[in-house]
Amino acid sequence: MDMAFKKSYQLSTINYQLILFLITFFITIEVNSQDSESSIQDPGSRIGNWVLVIHGGAGGPAKGTMPEEKELQYEKKLSEALNMGIVILEQGGSSLDAVEAVVMFMEDCALFNAGKGAVYNDVGIAEMDASIMDGSTLMAGAVTGVTRIKHPISAARLVMLKTRHVLLMGEGAELFAKEQGLELMDPTWFQTPARTKQFERLKKNQLQNKEKEREILYEAKDTDETHKGTVGAVALDNMGNLAAATSTGGLMMKMKGRIGDTPIIGAGTYANNATCAVSCTGTGEYFMRNVIAYDVSALIEYRGLTLSEAADYLIFEKLTSQGGGGGLIAVDKDGNITMPFNTNAMFRGYAKAKEGSVVEIYP
Repeated sequence: MDMAFKKSYQLSTINYQLILFLITFFITIEVNSQDSESSIQDPGSRIGNWVLVIHGGAGGPAKGTMPEEKELQYEKKLSEALNMGIVILEQGGSSLDAVEAVVMFMEDCALFNAGKGAVYNDVGIAEMDASIMDGSTLMAGAVTGVTRIKHPISAARLVMLKTRHVLLMGEGAELFAKEQGLELMDPTWFQTPARTKQFERLKKNQLQNKEKEREILYEAKDTDETHKGTVGAVALDNMGNLAAATSTGGLMMKMKGRIGDTPIIGAGTYANNATCAVSCTGTGEYFMRNVIAYDVSALIEYRGLTLSEAADYLIFEKLTSQGGGGGLIAVDKDGNITMPFNTNAMFRGYAKAKEGSVVEIYP
C-alpha cells in the first residue's frame, strides 16, 4: 500500500512538473512573439523622423575672404539641393532615392566639383568618380575615371542594381551607362570658363617650374577658385534605412588615371543600417589609406563610440596628425548627425523632419 502511494505521488509530481513546464513554455513563446512583433517597425511609426545631410566639398578660403555674393550663391544652391531630398523624404521616399537626387542636382551645378564644373586632370579632361551605398542591404555601386556620363551617381546606382560588380571604370562604365539608357555627353560639356581659366594658370605655373609640381598640385585645393569640392549626401528615411552617395571630379591637375577615395567603398562612402551613413570630402589619398568612411562605422560598432566621437577622432586627430585635409558628413541609425572638418570651410547643410533646414560654410 505504501509502495502504491509512493508511485502515485511520483507520477503526480512528474505530471505537475510537466504541466508547469508546458505553461511556462507557451507563455515564453507568447511573450517573445509579442516582442518580435513590436520590434518590427511599422512604417507609419517612423513617419516624420527622416534626416538628410549634404556637403559640397571641404577646403577653401578663410571666413571673410570670399565675396558675399559668392557665399550667397553657394548657400542658395545648397538649400535647393536640400529641398530636392526633403521632398522625397517627406513623401515617404527612400533614402537611396533622396541621396541620388541631391547628388544629381549638385552634379548639374557648375559651382561644385562634380559633373558639370568638375576639375580637370593634367591633360585638361574632367575624369569623374561616384559611388552609392544602401545601408539596408550593404549593396554598393561605383564608377571611376568616366568622362562622358552626365550623372555619374546614377551610373553608380545602376552598377549596384544591374550588375554583380561594385566598381566599373572608364570606357567600360560608359558603355554600361549607355546600355542602361543614361545620357552621355561630349567631354567638353563638363568644362566651364572658370575651370578652364584655373587649369591654364596652373598648367603655366607647372611648365615654368617643374620641380614645384607637387606644391602646385596641392595649391589648387585651397584657393578661392578651386575649393568647390566633392559633393555628397547621407540620409535616414521613414523606414529607418540609411544611404550614402558621393560624386567628384577629384583634384585639379591630378595625373591622368588617378583615382581618389570617392569611388572606393569604405574610403569615401559607406552606409550600414546597424551604424551610420558617411560621405567624405578632402584629399582622397588620406581617406583611402585610413578607410575613413568605414572606420566611422567600425568605431561605433566595435568600440561603442557615438557618431560624433568617432568622426571627430578620425578628422581632428587621425587625419590631421597625418597632414590630411578634409571632412565628412554622417547620420546614424538614430538620426544623430555630424559634419566635422579640419579645413577653412566645408559647404554643408542638413534637414530634419519638422525642424526645417540649415546651410553652413564656415566652422
